[in-house]
Amino acid sequence: MKKSLGAKPIVYPTPVFLVGSYDENGVANMMNAAWGGLCSSNPPSVAVSIRQERHSYDNIIQKQAFTINIPSTNQAKVADYFGLVSGKKCDKVKLSGVAVERAEFVDAPMLKDCPLVLECRLIATHDLGVHTQFVGEIIDVKIEEECLDSAGQPDIRLVDPLLFAPGNRAYFAIGDFVGQAFAVGKDIAAHNGFE
Repeated sequence: MKKSLGAKPIVYPTPVFLVGSYDENGVANMMNAAWGGLCSSNPPSVAVSIRQERHSYDNIIQKQAFTINIPSTNQAKVADYFGLVSGKKCDKVKLSGVAVERAEFVDAPMLKDCPLVLECRLIATHDLGVHTQFVGEIIDVKIEEECLDSAGQPDIRLVDPLLFAPGNRAYFAIGDFVGQAFAVGKDIAAHNGFE
């Protein structure tokens, strides 16, 4: 029997997005944000929701750009740090000791050590209660070569992305391979007359 938990922002898993932006002085900022995900295939787009009082909010509005940096599980400590400290109070990227570089196609910083980075141009904002959803068109995807499989595609096991569980506010790693998407359910489709 299922138990009601009420209206809560819980879905599993949620990503750990380190959202990169520059402020008006060109200082790099990173924010840990879990309220996000892919939202369109064409144009390829990703959405992330940020509260208006966050330093990243004004940065993204001003620069019309941001990066989504996907940390691996071995970067949990610095990823958590980026969610604990505000860029309004200090240069938290500099204090973290991590290396950043300017994105190639958008006016935003990216973390050198993150295995996967999306360069995004802001194309829409949606006010949603206490958050504003920023929709970014993915202009380019950068991935470490050692995170590619033999076919040249990203391998989630090699990226080893850090995941967030909002219910108990904890970080996790991905699990085991379960089955191939758009294939594992074909027998049910075929049984019901769909090919």
